[in-house]
Amino acid sequence: MVLKFRIHMKAIVSALFLMGLITPVVAQNTVGIFDNHEDIGNPKKTGTTEYDQQLQVYKLRGGGYNIWFGRDEFHFSYRKIKGDFILTANFQFTGKGTDPHRKVGWMVRATKEDNSPHISATLHGDGLTSMQWRPLQGAFMRDPEDEIRSKKVNPQIIQIERTGKTYIMRAAHVGEPLQFIGSHTLETIGDEVLVGLFISAHNETVLEEAVVWNVRIDKPVPDAYNAYRDGYLGSRLEIINVFDGKRKVIHEDTGSFEAPNWMPDGKHLLYNQGGLLYKIPAEGGKPEKFDTGFANRNNNDHGISFDGKMLAISHHRDNLPGGGSTVYVLPLGGGVPRLVTEKTPSYWHGWSPNGKEVVFVGQRENPWYDIYKINIQGGQEIKLTNNSYFHVDGPEYSPDGKYIYYNSSESGTMQIWRMKPDGSSREQLTFDEYNDWFPHISPDGKWMVFISFPTTIDPKDHPFYKRVMLRMMPVNGGAPRVIAYLYGGQGTINVPSWSPDSKFVAFVSNSEKKE
Repeated sequence: MVLKFRIHMKAIVSALFLMGLITPVVAQNTVGIFDNHEDIGNPKKTGTTEYDQQLQVYKLRGGGYNIWFGRDEFHFSYRKIKGDFILTANFQFTGKGTDPHRKVGWMVRATKEDNSPHISATLHGDGLTSMQWRPLQGAFMRDPEDEIRSKKVNPQIIQIERTGKTYIMRAAHVGEPLQFIGSHTLETIGDEVLVGLFISAHNETVLEEAVVWNVRIDKPVPDAYNAYRDGYLGSRLEIINVFDGKRKVIHEDTGSFEAPNWMPDGKHLLYNQGGLLYKIPAEGGKPEKFDTGFANRNNNDHGISFDGKMLAISHHRDNLPGGGSTVYVLPLGGGVPRLVTEKTPSYWHGWSPNGKEVVFVGQRENPWYDIYKINIQGGQEIKLTNNSYFHVDGPEYSPDGKYIYYNSSESGTMQIWRMKPDGSSREQLTFDEYNDWFPHISPDGKWMVFISFPTTIDPKDHPFYKRVMLRMMPVNGGAPRVIAYLYGGQGTINVPSWSPDSKFVAFVSNSEKKE
């Protein structure tokens, strides 16, 4: 399965189609995450949606005169949804096309009638990116084209978010943060709507094609939502190729699970759920409980030694400071954990390359957390930072042992730093407005992946359920580039999660379960 990610997506789809291994899904049937797909407005050329289950890629074909004036003609893959949502995907037209005004994108629609009120986040064949809407049934379309033409031309990533009755469109070129395109309040669509992917040829005599991937429909929660108090959202375990950004969901659950580690064989992942650890094949399948002995209150701070022989966990003991999180180690094959940190709270984050020490964050004599290291055979913990007003977290050794990478709010926002293993020569590596957490270094020592929270988040906090990004940069510094846009946060990528070949990363995204 892993090798297939290396092949260019368009080449795979084209080859499989020619061999007859991908066939159009018959209309009125489920296709991918959508409940249905069909033509709207009776276009002269019949559209189709094909879905490649292995690659999780959609191929859209659609005809139609346009999506404009008082009625529409296009092909639509959709499902019903209520309440707020975030729709995100990568779009690419196939070929040069016939008309520069061919359209593809996300649509939110009241009904399947051809003159229904709707709003869409649209990519045109000539690269124009716009938000378009029909305010009333049968009314002419509206499009603030003059205001947004210069905002973003020919992006690949398109997102539309609904908050109450307001719709927000964002877009991005590959590697960039999403940029605001426009917003509009529309009250005529209603709470229960049809949402999905659309394509229109803007020409009655032809079919246009587009490929869509990384398709996600996320159901968010209010800003005041507290997962510990209000309950947890559903979870997706995803794998991403960090060099082309293509993602694949390998496991879903209506409950909460977190923090995948990639196991040394490259064929399995380890994650925590409900205080236990589970092992699952990297291509997906049935999770199996991992043996951690008496440790049944494990949190999302766990990971595997560089030599692939040992596992470190953070298990909560009762009636101890800070909830009693304690670092233990055990064989990777499972067994009885051995105590490493007597003092609590202690949250594991990294192994030394020689397998003799672990680094962790702990809260001791002041309200702030510091970074410590300790020999796994016992002895005194060694304090590597000395904080009096800021927060540090996520320490992780580089594979060569020369540095410990971590995140710190010392500069005012949470940024990525590194220091030598004795705590000296602290160096800041990221310098932007986002709040960056949990740097993870690739096994080949070349790259670093981390999670970026928005500017609205307290720099000292890494909460659940926010619009976040995964970003990647060279370990010695440089401009970070976005590799994934997702709804997540706490538990998404708290621990080392690179594949052994340094090409893939595993992470968790969140959404309310499908209605």
